[in-house]
Amino acid sequence: MIQTEERAKTIQEPTVHDVAKAFLRLESMTPKKLQKLCYYAYSFYLAIYEKKLFDDNFEAWVHGPVNPQLYTEYREYGWQEIPQEINYPNSIMKNERVREIIEEVYESYGHLDGSQLEYLTRQEDPWKNARNRLQPYESSRNVIDDEDIRSYYVGLLRNC
Repeated sequence: MIQTEERAKTIQEPTVHDVAKAFLRLESMTPKKLQKLCYYAYSFYLAIYEKKLFDDNFEAWVHGPVNPQLYTEYREYGWQEIPQEINYPNSIMKNERVREIIEEVYESYGHLDGSQLEYLTRQEDPWKNARNRLQPYESSRNVIDDEDIRSYYVGLLRNC
């Protein structure tokens, strides 16, 4: 029991930037694709483990869910691809659950481009609920509710 507690203390919790770098380790991609893959990783982790993957939220922007910190970090790339990363962040390497989620999300959604992922996320209830009657072109900084995310993705997993 003590070893388990000590091990848990030594595992660093990932940040949104760590998760992004883990996806970028798999391929170079546009900021839009990266945002959506991070959103799916966050969503499925929340549904499966009932806790947040990282301590940030996603907002219901016009082009789908966006994490503002990731947007700020990668906005200079615009529609161009962000270069591939060489190394996995330590917080990902040492956390099997997180690695598995990233691998599963990439296996399921990695073949899609940013626009296809945008289309998918905009069809889903958590994004729609956060937009709350806004027109498709209206900007929003509304946070997508974690309970909406959790319940929606629990339902998706049950139907698999």
